[in-house]
Amino acid sequence: MSFLNTYGKVDDADQAILEVRRKTRKRITIISLSTIVLIGIVCAAVFGTVARNNSKDNKAQTFSNAVSAVCDVTLYKDACYRSLSPLVHSGQVQPVDLFLLSINVALTEVSRAVQYFSDQGVFSGLNDNNTKQAFQNCQDLMGQAIDHLNSSLSAGGNSSFLVVLDDLRTWLSAAGTYQQTCIDGIEEAKEELKNSVVSNLKNSREFTSNSLAIVTWLDKAASTVNLRRRLLSLPYQNEEPKWLHSKDRELLQTDYLKRKADIVVAKDGSGKYKTISAALKKVPDKSDKRTVIYVKKGVYYENVRVLKTKWNVMIIGDGMSATIVSGSLNFVDGTPTFSTATFAVFGKNFIAMDMGFHNTAGPQKHQAVALMTTSDQAVYYRCQFDAFQDTLYAVANRQFYRECNIYGTVDFIFGNSAVVFQNCNILPKVPMQGQQNTITAQGKTDPNMNTGISIQNCTISPFGNLNSVKTYLGRPWKNYATTVYMQSTMASFINPSGWLPWVGNSAPDTIFYAEFQNVGPGASTKNRVKWKGVKTSITSKQASMFTVNTFLSGRRWIPASGAPFNPYM
Repeated sequence: MSFLNTYGKVDDADQAILEVRRKTRKRITIISLSTIVLIGIVCAAVFGTVARNNSKDNKAQTFSNAVSAVCDVTLYKDACYRSLSPLVHSGQVQPVDLFLLSINVALTEVSRAVQYFSDQGVFSGLNDNNTKQAFQNCQDLMGQAIDHLNSSLSAGGNSSFLVVLDDLRTWLSAAGTYQQTCIDGIEEAKEELKNSVVSNLKNSREFTSNSLAIVTWLDKAASTVNLRRRLLSLPYQNEEPKWLHSKDRELLQTDYLKRKADIVVAKDGSGKYKTISAALKKVPDKSDKRTVIYVKKGVYYENVRVLKTKWNVMIIGDGMSATIVSGSLNFVDGTPTFSTATFAVFGKNFIAMDMGFHNTAGPQKHQAVALMTTSDQAVYYRCQFDAFQDTLYAVANRQFYRECNIYGTVDFIFGNSAVVFQNCNILPKVPMQGQQNTITAQGKTDPNMNTGISIQNCTISPFGNLNSVKTYLGRPWKNYATTVYMQSTMASFINPSGWLPWVGNSAPDTIFYAEFQNVGPGASTKNRVKWKGVKTSITSKQASMFTVNTFLSGRRWIPASGAPFNPYM
């Protein structure tokens, strides 16, 4: 028994357990005290405003002013006040309570939107398959928005509120992105139909944005007094996902994973399944245990979907040029961009290693996605993504790519996730005649979203002869487009102006395009466009906001993938 060792040498295992318990107690204490301090600070701000604006001793007026003070930080103040005021019935209302109420009202409106897209009467009025499929995508996207709002509601009610602020901002950003993605998919529909969709999503989008604004405000309040920094400096008790056992840290090696894979896929029949889709059907739903699928070398002609119920899936191949998933769905032939993906990932904590994902539709078919992913905390290590327009669609949530090869032409890295590409090769190809290459098209629509594209320590070089092709670092898909290139090598083929407008001759002042410590002949910022949102000289502190550690909170979840990463700069 361990207590017999009290006056002798302490057993190493017992010492380790004691150390973990000590750190856990310290962490819980700091979390509890920090949360109390945060609530006190925010309450002082809110009710200080109430006191200044309320000269009568009137409870109803006090509640009204408290809601007004919180709603003042949102983009849609009238919608916030209108939706929250009827729900406040207690003099003990706290800002966190108002945040949870705001999620509830957003949930109600998104649920109504799901009903709208499920209405068979609406579907019967759709004449073309493209629009029907876009409506089906909207139904699925609204379902994902509901999932993220429910996760936010559950986590927001947690006693360790400060610890989940990054998660809350990510999930609410994703919920807003899903609704915008639905609207983007209806772009080609008739005007009256598009107007109907926009109208039916108006309240849900505004209420979701308001919830995001409130939690962003709380996050800033915590940062102001360094509560977040103090918490993040402590070791995490559950730093790895539940499915990562202690021995796995030493055994996350390619050969071991292949030998111990739960499911083997092989075209030649040497595995249990011949297709990846068949193998995924055998993955248990919502499992906290990792499921490893080993896909032997070969080209797999299938369109694969990792459903949102398939958690903690890891797919490992025999190399990015040896194990390839190939498809050819495309926009010109009648498939909405969102549905063209050869490989689509929805389930959280997805990992892919030594895999290739291709869309062979060709440049003349325009939008044709190789990989589309909405998976939160997804990792792609030593993978290849090859297509032309819209190769890699990083839709939403947190994603990390390491030592990958990405080929494409127009907007070939796009979406509205929080994504870091590290030590990757980015390889623009020869586009259709008359087209220009744009590497990125970031889709941030709300200033409170914690999203953007970060390209760190990558190599940007041409694949083929691009002497007669203008190639740009990106163009702003949405008004708050955010993209940062840092510490990367750029070949001379990058156009000196750097960035291309989406339309017209300029870009919204609200974009954030930054370059930091890049090298190579294409990295010169001397002749970059002079837009207000283009930053050619940011500080190290500003650049650090887009690193794995800060932008993705990556040290909490990337180690479980086995992929190497640099958390800083």
